[in-house]
Amino acid sequence: MQLIPAIDLCNGHCVRLAQGDFAQETRYRVSAGELLGRYAALGFRWVHVVDLDGARDGKRTNHALIAALASLGLIDLQVGGGARSAAAVEVLLHAGVARVVIGSAALHHPEEVLQWLRYFGAERICLAFDVRTEGHTEPQVHTHGWMQPGAIGLWSALAPYRTRARHVLCTDIARDGMLSGPNIELYRAALERFPNLAWQASGGIRNAADLSALADLGVAAALSGKALLEHRICDEELRPFLPDASSPASTYATAR
Repeated sequence: MQLIPAIDLCNGHCVRLAQGDFAQETRYRVSAGELLGRYAALGFRWVHVVDLDGARDGKRTNHALIAALASLGLIDLQVGGGARSAAAVEVLLHAGVARVVIGSAALHHPEEVLQWLRYFGAERICLAFDVRTEGHTEPQVHTHGWMQPGAIGLWSALAPYRTRARHVLCTDIARDGMLSGPNIELYRAALERFPNLAWQASGGIRNAADLSALADLGVAAALSGKALLEHRICDEELRPFLPDASSPASTYATAR
């Protein structure tokens, strides 16, 4: 399992939201370029960048900044937020983004997104489903910056992509930005139902023990924003989850 740092952009600033709530924004006094350089120096190969303005209202407020980050060539960018058409995907890829994250469109327009997967290739597209699990027998998908609840469950939403997609990012909204630990049961169920997909787990990661727990499940990647921004996981603890790691993740597991 690889750890992928997350950088959330709002009006050009690095921020984190609590449970996707724009009213609960924490702004960090570090630039996206500085963060990218820090993560590249540590040995990460991927960084996940979210255009929160694009996710909320479809405006490409942060596109110039994202293109500038991609042009640095320091690290591969996986970028999401507002990519709801083939043209938007093409613009991001042309700007140097390595992989585009598709959220709302994957839920509402699966036939179109299946065409994008064929045209751009499954390695260039990551489907993203942001869910709430409380009070539901099946995780319920939310869209448009988590402001709109969908009328479909996660397993149903994924059905059209079972044999066509490769990368799927799943975020537990209730845990995102809360440092409350990842939803292990959610990802266990996801892997049981769709074992052929490369799952990316997001939401709640707070320490190396959480990373080890996800690695033990078999997810392909784990995303962390707040814990890395606030240096809650030291460099030594990060090493087992870097691409060139030589030590097993369990080395840094602590009592859970």
